[in-house]
Parts: sequence; structure tokens; C-alpha cells
Amino acid sequence: MSMPTAAEETASGCGARPRASTDAAALRSALGRRSIVLVGMMGAGKSSVGRRLAQALELPFVDADTEIEAAAGMTIPEIFAAHGEPYFRAGEARVVARLLEEGPKVIATGGGAWLNPETRARIGEAGVSIWLKAEVDVLMKRVRKRSNRPLLASADPEGTLRALVEARYPVYASADLTVISRDAPHEHVIADVVQALSGRLDLARPNEEQM
Repeated sequence: MSMPTAAEETASGCGARPRASTDAAALRSALGRRSIVLVGMMGAGKSSVGRRLAQALELPFVDADTEIEAAAGMTIPEIFAAHGEPYFRAGEARVVARLLEEGPKVIATGGGAWLNPETRARIGEAGVSIWLKAEVDVLMKRVRKRSNRPLLASADPEGTLRALVEARYPVYASADLTVISRDAPHEHVIADVVQALSGRLDLARPNEEQM
């Protein structure tokens, strides 16, 4: 009897954890001091997927936006209102750099973090970047649930979102890996991420054991 694959475990309702604890250990070992850095648009699921991915791989999870708010003592909409986007982006770059220096973890970044060339270079040196790519209709469905999106505070949020997608997707495409963030349970996306990471880190698949 062969051991179930990660996809089979997910389908059977066993969650999105790697096939066995040894798989999580192998991924952590292959990462070394590098972090897994999730990039992509607002609504792509970076925080929700990242939190569950970190649990599956037994790594710390950090949301960069939450860290920015803690450092500033203000919410992101308040930072935008009081100081403007350039000020926020400068602080964002500093926070991401600090998180990367702290050692291996899963980091969910804000939608604009990857657009900074220096941040991309830092992530390239100290992390494995994964673009969670979602269609516009999926993004819009998700972002409508929250009102704290400063960049969508316009008369035409959907038009603004589409413009951001057009401008940002070519830059996101330079990430190490691309995983589709589809309108499905998070466990399915996490299984896809684990599989993509295993391939990127060139982890050898163990031979199937006969029971």
C-alpha cells in the first residue's frame, strides 16, 4: 500500500500539511536561513494562505502590514492619510528588510512591496518569493469585504483595481514561483504552494513504500 500524496491528503480532508512531518523538515532544511515571501495583489490571500502555510511547515508567520502598523503606531489608512504613499513605501521597505534579517519564516507582504527594486533584491538574497496570482473578479470579490484599502478609495474601485493589476502583474511575474490563488478552499492553494516549493528547492521525492 503506497503512502498518500499531498494532493490526496488534501482531497481526503486531511488538510494541506506536507505528506509527513519529514516533508516539512526537508523543506525547512532546504530553505536554510531563507524565508518564504508571498507577494501579489491585495485580496490574493497572502495573509490567510501564509498563516496556514507557516503552520503546515512549522515556521513563524509574519504579516508585513501588521508589522508596519505596529512600528508606526497607526493603521495603514491613517499612515496614507497623514503622510502619503511615499512615506508608507519607505517604511514598508525597512520593515521587510528587517523581517528578512530575522531568519526563516513565512512573510506576507503588502501589494506594493514587490514593486520596490531594492526590496526585490533583498528578497532574492534572503528568501524564496511566491506570487499568489488571482483573477480580477476573484480579487474584487475578496476586497469588497474590507474597507481598509487606501488605494481603492476611489469613485471606481474596480477600475482602479484593474489598472493596478495591469501595472503590477508584469513585475510580480519576476517572483521565483507563481501559484494560482483560485476561488477554492485555502488548503488547495497551500498544497499547490508546497508542491511548487518542493520543485524549486529540488527536493527528491521519496520512493513509494510498499506496506
